[in-house]
Amino acid sequence: MTTWNSRGLRGAGLEELINRTNEKYLEKGLALIQKIPTPITPINIDQTSRHITLAYFDKKSTVDYIGAVQGIPVCFDAKECAVDTFSLQNIHEHQVTFMEAFEKQRGIAFFLIYYTHLDLFYYLPFDMLMFFWSRAKEGGRKSFRREELNPDYYLPKHNGILVPYLDILQKDLEDRDYT
Repeated sequence: MTTWNSRGLRGAGLEELINRTNEKYLEKGLALIQKIPTPITPINIDQTSRHITLAYFDKKSTVDYIGAVQGIPVCFDAKECAVDTFSLQNIHEHQVTFMEAFEKQRGIAFFLIYYTHLDLFYYLPFDMLMFFWSRAKEGGRKSFRREELNPDYYLPKHNGILVPYLDILQKDLEDRDYT
């Protein structure tokens, strides 16, 4: 059972960066992206502060974020990686299933990966994830190396925008010939 004070809160710093980015995008009228809360059931509550000190996750969540960018439905998940090899066990089957169904409805699904040791953000399009996912399912590597990634999908440094994923979302749309 995953609990509130265990692995479930890894990446909270990354999510704060993305949340602030989403606020900026909303202020500028570029996107409406919302964080999807993970449903929890409290086990212990500190009676003096009314804070949850221990809880378990009710059900598997789908993705971290969902919304629209200039009328285009988007969903994405954020992951952190401390080395150059990203293990696919950090991505769950139910997430892939949800993203696949989302894409079939003409939405855009992707992952934002933060390589913490390099301070680099990467936009992983769903089709690229599926290449790695299928390879693993067929008995191949259960991870992918950073050098396997398309270098055009690293997020640029941007003044005022902490995680400027819209720049690369535009590239993804162009590469897909999304119309």
